Amino acid sequence: MAACSRSKDGGEDSILEPLSFPESSDGGSCSLSLQCPSSELLVCLFCSESCPLLQKDVLLRHLLMEHKLVIADVKLITDLPKYLLYWKGRFLEQPVTDFCSVIKTNSTGPVEKQEDYFLLCDVFPEDRILRERLQQKRLEEVLEQQQKERDDSSFHRLCLFCSEEFTGNRSSLLNHMAREHSFSIGLPDNIVYCNRFLDTLQNKLDCLQCLYCEKTFRDKTTLKDHMRKKSHRRINASNHEYDRFYVINYLELGKTWEEVQSEDDRDLVDDDDDWSDWQAHPVSAVCLFCDHRSETMDLIYTHMKDTHSFDLHHLKAKLNLRFYQQVKLVNFIRRQIHQGRCYGCQKRFDSRVDMLQHIVSEGHVMKLPETSTWDQPQYYFPTYENDTLLCTLSDSDEDKSDDTSHGEDIPVIAEDISNLRALKQTSVLNQLLKK
Repeated sequence: MAACSRSKDGGEDSILEPLSFPESSDGGSCSLSLQCPSSELLVCLFCSESCPLLQKDVLLRHLLMEHKLVIADVKLITDLPKYLLYWKGRFLEQPVTDFCSVIKTNSTGPVEKQEDYFLLCDVFPEDRILRERLQQKRLEEVLEQQQKERDDSSFHRLCLFCSEEFTGNRSSLLNHMAREHSFSIGLPDNIVYCNRFLDTLQNKLDCLQCLYCEKTFRDKTTLKDHMRKKSHRRINASNHEYDRFYVINYLELGKTWEEVQSEDDRDLVDDDDDWSDWQAHPVSAVCLFCDHRSETMDLIYTHMKDTHSFDLHHLKAKLNLRFYQQVKLVNFIRRQIHQGRCYGCQKRFDSRVDMLQHIVSEGHVMKLPETSTWDQPQYYFPTYENDTLLCTLSDSDEDKSDDTSHGEDIPVIAEDISNLRALKQTSVLNQLLKK
């Protein structure tokens, strides 16, 4: 979800979608990546502003800054232009508050400094149905395209690795490359937009780039030897650039082939299997100040304390922070560090190195601004995706012994029930009662 914060000089900084740590960048599922580049325009939901689909961040920033509206999980929306057109029409019919959850910033400060932001998400039944309908339409288009390619007999192309020419059906070329060159991109019936796929691979080879490790070489002979000796005659499955060429990635909303496959694997598991030898993936927590990672939480806390003189446990005990306050504090510090700003005094810097030197030299490592600065609803939402540090936070001892010892209630963002009739019609319980 996008988030917005005001800088000290009155400007605004925004994070339109959760950030990714360096090693995990581009690792999430992304339905927009499945779309072919389009010249379609994205329209603002409230005014005449528009921009090309490939510049969607421009419009998302406009919606956030000018109209205080955030669209949740934009990357999971299959057809963003049609999605925006639909809601533009609905907002002309009814006020935005009928469809969106309202998040109030600076909720503990003066009324004149409070602002309302609107969250449009699939918790609201109408939005969820729209997203599913767009996904279903896209799947139908993909299956239709796949059938055309299966029946197409006008295919004509040279092999990627030799001068042999193939005509007729695409399967003849794909089977040849798998059989003669040990290069397989999958079964022909699992692939869609085959010509674009082959064009993408050919362009990489023309640029002397290995298809697997994606390193660039000085000439074709060196590239060929590298791919043969390193067994790199395959594509990199973790490169999501290729997702749009496989039908499996269109089957379920927001799920890639890895997620679909893992669910299928779980269905095959016998409940009586022995899980004694199962080992969980090691924890990989990232430091608040640098790119250091640790496989245990004790190690990451020790690193931050020894290397950066930052003691999160001490702050928790000193300020008696509850769980949700710790979450907001971590997300606040991460965002300030990302934006090159000292979280203690809000001073901006051109580089992270200068900022960290300032924090240390000025003694701002353990200095926090006023609680109202960071204890805000927008910091409930993670600054970084899959932030393991957030998963290990715990309530203070006082909270464990007496949940009612604090007068301030923990705010809860509830499901939007403004349209109870629509909610009842789509309820699973309602379907069960009919049965």
